[in-house]
Amino acid sequence: MSTSAAGRPLRVAIIGAGPAGVYAADILTKSQEVQGGDFAVSIDLFDQHPAPYGLIRYGVAPDHPRIKGIVNALHKVLDRGDIRFLGNINYGRDLTLSDFRKFYDAVIFSTGAIKDAELNIPGVDLEGSFGGAEFVSWYDGHPDVPRDWPLNATEIAVIGNGNVALDVARVLSKHADDLLATEIPDNVYAGLKSSPVTDVHVFGRRGPAQVKFTPLELRELSHSRDVDIVLYPEDFDFDAASEQQIASNNQTKTMVKTLTNWLVDDEPTGASRRLHLHFLHSPVEITDSRETPGKVANMRFERTELTGEGTVRGTGEFIDYPVQAVYRAIGYFGSELPEVGFDSRRGVIPNEGGRVIDQAGAPVPGIYTTGWIKRGPVGLIGHTKGDALETIGFLLEDRLNLPPAQDPSENAIIDLLTERGIRYTTWEGWLKLDAHELKLGANFVHDGGTNTELVRERVKVVPRDEMIAISRDE
Repeated sequence: MSTSAAGRPLRVAIIGAGPAGVYAADILTKSQEVQGGDFAVSIDLFDQHPAPYGLIRYGVAPDHPRIKGIVNALHKVLDRGDIRFLGNINYGRDLTLSDFRKFYDAVIFSTGAIKDAELNIPGVDLEGSFGGAEFVSWYDGHPDVPRDWPLNATEIAVIGNGNVALDVARVLSKHADDLLATEIPDNVYAGLKSSPVTDVHVFGRRGPAQVKFTPLELRELSHSRDVDIVLYPEDFDFDAASEQQIASNNQTKTMVKTLTNWLVDDEPTGASRRLHLHFLHSPVEITDSRETPGKVANMRFERTELTGEGTVRGTGEFIDYPVQAVYRAIGYFGSELPEVGFDSRRGVIPNEGGRVIDQAGAPVPGIYTTGWIKRGPVGLIGHTKGDALETIGFLLEDRLNLPPAQDPSENAIIDLLTERGIRYTTWEGWLKLDAHELKLGANFVHDGGTNTELVRERVKVVPRDEMIAISRDE
């Protein structure tokens, strides 16, 4: 092994400190080879944000019930002290692949997928047409998106039948005061508080048995105060493939039962807001109007029908819905990274099981990938762990032949960051920022006085410079 001859730990850089990166680091440190003393490992976990956790901090709705559990698990891993976190470092700008090659024996890319997948229909560029991922970044307080969001529509269309679509629709339809108990930043609360929305419509191309929701996320819709859920009998069609899916998959069975119960049992309560769930609708065109040229005014869909095999075809029947905003939540897409290959069709780094490959299909020595930038934006946390396990398995298999770092000392990368004037953050810095956000929550004052009934766990800090300054005691 290249490192054993020198009597030093294997140096590994992981770029991306979301769940995929943290799980990869954790699995490597707990591997039989490391635990058994075959070799030692030294891991640095990098992220472009000043804070860790990636998509868990900046890509999941703040009222999601699973956030706290996932964050606690990631915190325990990073708080052990055997994995070093270095934040506010932009790969390709602050550090290049050549830099990482110099200081590390292996590099793992776990940068995820943060862009919106494209929806190629006429009118998608009209004012009022938004990417769902952009909106998620806004309400999650991402430091690199605008502070304000144009929430002036009374009727809104959300395109997609996955969990992100449900998150977007729930946040849009929920009363802002009911989100105060979460960590939403003050600017997000103010924006949502001013929203005049009355109706949010969620559209899926296929039927109720083909949705990509998960049961927990679906049931969350019914927990919103003063929001009626509206469904339509004509959307509930089940072909042979649907019936088979319902019979063989407990998750599908649960969701179809929930939807059917809502259809049959839920009477309108006269709530001030309504969340409509539509199925068998394929988006055709977004249009403006004479009164509001250049702005979203209408969304046209073609009704679809199931083919008997779980897929759908158009019926030739078109329906128009008056809406003033459209949110496209049809999936995420990966971003190309400098000096690393990219599959522009799938939005991933070309790889075989996590080994990054070149244009000829040969593995690039010492370069690996995991998470959504490896496999695409599919799967939940369990998939991410399995994904990291596969990648780390190949890294362990390759460890005897990794190209050795020129300067593997742990301080070398710190010296370079300091030399370049990069205001990097650390795990200790995150603990300071974490404590600051918790204190903001504890000191929260609402409507001019202390609200004894409202407990805020934290208030998220948004500006990047403020996050850095708090983390670095500047």
